[in-house]
Amino acid sequence: MGRLSKKIYSQAEIQALRNNPNVKSVTEKSITYSSEFKIKAIKQSKQGMTSTQIFELAGLPSHLIGKGKSDQSLSRWKRLYKDHGEDVLLQETRGSKNNGPYGPREQLSLQEALDKANARIAYLEGNLELVKKLEQHERSVKNDKRNDLSKQERFRLINQIIRENQLAGMVNHLCDLAGVSKSGYYYWLNSSDKRAEREQNDWEDFQLLYRIFLDKKKCGIDEIKMALETEYDVVMNHKKIRRILRKNNIISSIRAAKPYRKMMKATQENVTKKNLVNRQFDQGIPYKVFLTDITYLPYGSGQWAYLSAVKDGATGEIVAHHFSTSLKMNLVYETLDKLNNVIKDMPVMERYIHSDQGVHYTYPIFQEKVENMGLIQSMSRRGNCWDNAPMESFFGHMKDVVLSERTETLQDLWYAVEDYIEFYNNRRYQKKLKKMTPTAYRDHLLWVA
Repeated sequence: MGRLSKKIYSQAEIQALRNNPNVKSVTEKSITYSSEFKIKAIKQSKQGMTSTQIFELAGLPSHLIGKGKSDQSLSRWKRLYKDHGEDVLLQETRGSKNNGPYGPREQLSLQEALDKANARIAYLEGNLELVKKLEQHERSVKNDKRNDLSKQERFRLINQIIRENQLAGMVNHLCDLAGVSKSGYYYWLNSSDKRAEREQNDWEDFQLLYRIFLDKKKCGIDEIKMALETEYDVVMNHKKIRRILRKNNIISSIRAAKPYRKMMKATQENVTKKNLVNRQFDQGIPYKVFLTDITYLPYGSGQWAYLSAVKDGATGEIVAHHFSTSLKMNLVYETLDKLNNVIKDMPVMERYIHSDQGVHYTYPIFQEKVENMGLIQSMSRRGNCWDNAPMESFFGHMKDVVLSERTETLQDLWYAVEDYIEFYNNRRYQKKLKKMTPTAYRDHLLWVA
């Protein structure tokens, strides 16, 4: 028989168990049952009831206490009852560090010692890896001398080690190694919804910070803070600005002036465009109206990737896309290059590319690239998501599929995105496309034109 997995009880499970009269005490790793329940369970077993039936009747189903735990506990009680009689079950035999029904207990078993050693090795290796990454960032952040891991980073590291090395029983030991409290770790683990909400708020704040970052060129923290207060009437402290920019890999660095910068204009204002498409997305001609936008995709433990995509307004086909872990301008430049490869050999015609008023699409160099491609740029009205609804709809359906299961690695997330886009373009039939796929409907329109 394989070794039973070590179950770590959540705070909700612990509370439910404490409310059960058959439970004497409970911790995150073990349950101590009342003596009366142990004796009653043995009698019910003699009457032909299974361990699962006995525990479920007592309000202790397997999904709460852990798979196989009922059989394990009942077998141990029956063995103790046979060897020592009923009196031994009236004594507390679990939870004592040194004593049990068979006399002194070893302070630490060989397996426990090995597990703790493996946990420490995994923690130190992971700690070293994260410290190296942090130090690379710290060297490029002005006046930030913190070199130690934050509590959030320690919690993520503990969670990563537990999942990758199957060390569920080492939570307490890993928390001791990391110098954090066990309760703090479980609070972090159970507050994923709050972190998701915070990520959404950070994303909205980042849009504004990144606009200033591009506008002001020097992009120092002090300068961004002053611009927020003077030009946007927004108060945000230095720590929050630094945290949000660093999280999105936007780091203000001190570097020598580069010669080509002297050739650039001293100031370049981001320019918005009129809404020329005006929700007329489907004009019956493929490759006439392109819709574009960026969405963010979570993976691992609080990490983010970004997808820039271009959708054909007439057929719904995703004609170009680029996947990255950075929100820098290269994300949309690469997308434009891929779109250009699609349309460069097509007959000249009036073509539009429509987006929101995000900082990427109002940036002068992006607009220059669009113009050089022979495209007419159109933008949604500020704060009106309906002006780019088909693009928003695609991202919504994609996330429902791609994010339906937790993705641990960037590579797995990338595979999932690529698989979905291939499915959407070539195998997803749509009623509005005469029950065809986007690529089949594109070929149909080109054929009848």
